[in-house]
Amino acid sequence: MNSPHDGLELTSHEESLQSEGNHMKLLFPKLLAVGWLLLGCGSLFAAETALDRYIAQPDPAYTYRLIKTVEVKGAKAHIIDMTSQSWLTTNEVDRPIWTHRMTIIQPPQVKSSKSLLMITGGRNSSEPSEKPDDMLIQAALLTGSVVTELKMVPNQPLTFKGDGEPRVEDSLIAFTWDKFIRTGDEKWPARLPMTKSAVRAMDTVVDFCSKPEGGNLKIDGFVIAGGSKRGWTTWTTACVDKRVIGIIPIVIDMLNIMPSFIHHYEAYGFWAPAVGDYVAMGIMDRFHTQKYQDLMKIEEPYQYLERLKMPKFMINASGDQFFLPDSSQFYFHKLPGVKYQRYVPNGDHSLNGTDAVESLISNYGAIIYNKPLPTIDWRVKSNGSYNVTSSKRPKSAKLWQASNPTARDFRVDTIGKVWTSTDFALTDDNRWVGTVPTPEKGWKAFFVELTFDDSPLPFKTTTDVQVIPDILPFKGKTPNADLLKKFAL
Repeated sequence: MNSPHDGLELTSHEESLQSEGNHMKLLFPKLLAVGWLLLGCGSLFAAETALDRYIAQPDPAYTYRLIKTVEVKGAKAHIIDMTSQSWLTTNEVDRPIWTHRMTIIQPPQVKSSKSLLMITGGRNSSEPSEKPDDMLIQAALLTGSVVTELKMVPNQPLTFKGDGEPRVEDSLIAFTWDKFIRTGDEKWPARLPMTKSAVRAMDTVVDFCSKPEGGNLKIDGFVIAGGSKRGWTTWTTACVDKRVIGIIPIVIDMLNIMPSFIHHYEAYGFWAPAVGDYVAMGIMDRFHTQKYQDLMKIEEPYQYLERLKMPKFMINASGDQFFLPDSSQFYFHKLPGVKYQRYVPNGDHSLNGTDAVESLISNYGAIIYNKPLPTIDWRVKSNGSYNVTSSKRPKSAKLWQASNPTARDFRVDTIGKVWTSTDFALTDDNRWVGTVPTPEKGWKAFFVELTFDDSPLPFKTTTDVQVIPDILPFKGKTPNADLLKKFAL
């Protein structure tokens, strides 16, 4: 298999991290019957939210058209232009109509009625490439399934009335958060149209593939994947559409966001530059407000746990510029259903130059073919101890470690790619127990990684990351700390 640098990169630093233009290049015309929409509307779930209402609302703007079909590496690539919706009006934003480029890849033999939808980024101000991504093609060929890339989520840049700044990525999202917090108007959060883009993409794949030009194929389930804010949208899409049978959210290590970001500040003593767009809009200063809590009730995946019982595989970076590597402590064990995670050593938010794509394809193949993955039981503790067992003998087992002698900070930007591994001996009982010594100075982070020989590619999964000593150097120093006490764990 090609290196990630030979084709797809999991993210690309096309913008600065502060505006986070890490457009996810992940491996990777008629309105459909409203019945499909009702598969995802709040009537099938308890406690209907603004997200449910927005997704269920019919929108005559939806349409799609086939641009062309090309043969590539034995597969067919259908290039499609889709209009997903109309969001806001020209009185509020310069471009209310959201348009997207989609590439639907079909291998010569489609063996599954399940499909992968990769949500990626890009700009509407430039002509999208019509060349299918090599990694996306490989995913389709290796799994014998239809694989689709949905680009331009969110549509960007957007210029809002009274603002005048063309906004992209986190700057765009933070602006809409501010509008919701100020007005309470549930139309504002950009996560709503981002999620609807993915729902409409599923509608498009189902409809197009059912036609002769689409191969007369039945598609009846989707695994959704995306990175960063597209990873967040992966979660929210699963919350509102019953066609989602599995999710692979990537580098969005922030569920249960309130204690997670209190932890962020208490570790660093500042907000990381990567979240600067939210700081600039004053979002952090309003964490304690009811309006912010109302916003999170709309779009925080942790608020929808009862809807997230499908298989989940979270791919995160050990050196992410946005999120601390021990963030999964705030949510992983509380997620329902089948769940796995992988912390990619020496990866930053982009995951460039890593093998994360292979993990994605392996997990996707397991989901669509109902292939059981090993049962992993593990505990990592603040005293440095770990206890890991597997129901299946792995190909390898490793202990990964990194140290920072001066700060509780493991961002690649701060310490570089310093994670190193030690191989465990494989045991008859598939169990590994030990203790990582607490450093005399500074902090150390560690996790255990297991690799399994799986088809079509190896599957890697890890424990949580544990930091020792378990001391937060800026405990209680978060802005508005007294008001945030009720949110801390």
